[in-house]
Amino acid sequence: MIDTPKLVTTEHKLTAVIHLTIPRDQMPSHFGAAMKELLAALSAQGIAPEGAAFAYHLRMPPGMFDFELGFIVKATVAATGRVKASQLPAVRAARTIYRGPYEGLAAAWGEFNAWIETQNVQQAEALIERYVVGPQSTSNSAEYQTELTRLLIG
Repeated sequence: MIDTPKLVTTEHKLTAVIHLTIPRDQMPSHFGAAMKELLAALSAQGIAPEGAAFAYHLRMPPGMFDFELGFIVKATVAATGRVKASQLPAVRAARTIYRGPYEGLAAAWGEFNAWIETQNVQQAEALIERYVVGPQSTSNSAEYQTELTRLLIG
């Protein structure tokens, strides 16, 4: 279900994001509109996204998602509408790739978190999903690839 996980050190990255705090079951109804708004703001400012979209989950309250949906960018985006400049931190993290439809992400995170628990490290609350291959690339959800990153403490 997931590729062999590894411990990594991430690099600091500038991002353009929209911060959303929404019920988990409303993710599909918010995701598309937020992506369109982000891409329109970047295009209007002549800034190209660097790679795939991501969701940087800051905290995971029960039944809710509190996250930044965004793209890595090489230039600081000017705030417009809900779009603002942010960043992904340089930290120790655990990382893997999940291959399959988004409906399998919860099980993939469970498998990944079980592996992390065997590594003698402490997990931070924050995590990142980067949608490397998704509906923008293929109509076959079995071909989706989502990079899972769990930030670590210390």
